[in-house]
Amino acid sequence: MSETTLDKIVSLCKRRGFIFQSSEIYGGLAGSWDYGPLGVELKNNIRDFWWKEMTQLHDNIVGLDAAILMHPRVWEASGHVENFTDPLVDCTSCKSRFRADQIDLEEACPVCGKRGTFTDPRNFNLMFSTHIGAVKDESSLIYLRPETAQGIYLDFKQVVQSSRVKIPFGIAQVGKAFRNEITTRFFIFRSTEFEQMEMQFFVKPGTDDEWFKYWKGERMNFYKKMGISPDKLRWHKHGPDELAFYAKEAYDIQYLFPMGWQELEGVHNRTDYDLNQHQKFSGKDLNYLDQETQERYIPYVVETSAGLTRNVLMALSDAYEEETLEDGEVRTVMRFHPLIAPITVAVLPLVKKDGIGEAAAKLEKSLREHFATFHDQSGAIGRRYRRMDEIGTPYCVTYDYQSLDDNTVTLRYRDSMRQERVKIDELVNKINYESKNYKRIGGEV
Repeated sequence: MSETTLDKIVSLCKRRGFIFQSSEIYGGLAGSWDYGPLGVELKNNIRDFWWKEMTQLHDNIVGLDAAILMHPRVWEASGHVENFTDPLVDCTSCKSRFRADQIDLEEACPVCGKRGTFTDPRNFNLMFSTHIGAVKDESSLIYLRPETAQGIYLDFKQVVQSSRVKIPFGIAQVGKAFRNEITTRFFIFRSTEFEQMEMQFFVKPGTDDEWFKYWKGERMNFYKKMGISPDKLRWHKHGPDELAFYAKEAYDIQYLFPMGWQELEGVHNRTDYDLNQHQKFSGKDLNYLDQETQERYIPYVVETSAGLTRNVLMALSDAYEEETLEDGEVRTVMRFHPLIAPITVAVLPLVKKDGIGEAAAKLEKSLREHFATFHDQSGAIGRRYRRMDEIGTPYCVTYDYQSLDDNTVTLRYRDSMRQERVKIDELVNKINYESKNYKRIGGEV
């Protein structure tokens, strides 16, 4: 197998309609990306896989969709107005901008090569600001949220009162966040507009260590259920120089991307910092009342925070393979788990004539109720298989002359390229069974 590089993934994403540069016809906008027909399906499938894992499979987690725009005092309370900054310097010669903690200010500018041209470092807030209302002044200042967690804290009391949940319980949310990143690198890994999948789990103080350990295990198992290579996942513990001032303990799940080990998800013990801050700034009582013991307290929070867009890049990186076959041909195959693949089943008529094309189209329409499907009757069957391999379609169904006689079709498996005859009326159950019991063949798993 050849090495998987970021350039290969970017090329495939553009060629096959996964991800495009935003505003490309105008020269593009740095750090902004559009998800094409296949990319949006992949992203939505990962989102839905996470949502099911966090809400449907847990009886003590509920969902939320908080607004992107919130009262500006929210970000004062959270510390983002004061502390959410990067130290920046400019080169006075070429006007390039850098993070001061990522370059040597004593050395030459890496762009123009001149020395002594850097400005003094100054703090730059990463939040996007805008104005709300008809008049643009200080009173109308508002921010695009840089994270989704704060909306959960603001609605904590209302969720308790309306949903009758009892501690320990969690609130899960998937949504957009925005950060005015100075340096956007590595394709969709770091961008100005991204999506997060976060869950805040509220627990009684003193039980937080137990729940922190529990959620570490749950979150690592999630990626293994998604079919991600176990040897490309690891834990990174935050040291004293990394740990947020409000956090008791924090770990990152890292994935071995083509550009090296990078953060994929964080599991954090945020203590009672956030709710205490919002209680202080809002003047509202955010204590939890235990109805059985009549004890009142501010809960501790164990947070799981994953980047949906980073999960997409991880899925693309983990699935990509260039496989050399016995005849020397190299096929590009995306080994997505069937539960997240953009297309689950492709129906391919062997030929268009003799009623085969029409029968295959009818079969594909009948499968739409159960799976994401695709009908392709253009080109030789071998080339159609390769096209489906390259976009990660786990199953291809070929309708041929025998199908007209005995109502069977050829079911082809993407990973092994194995084929078998299956009765049409058993096809749905067969594909569901194979998807549920999927074991990756090939690659590094």
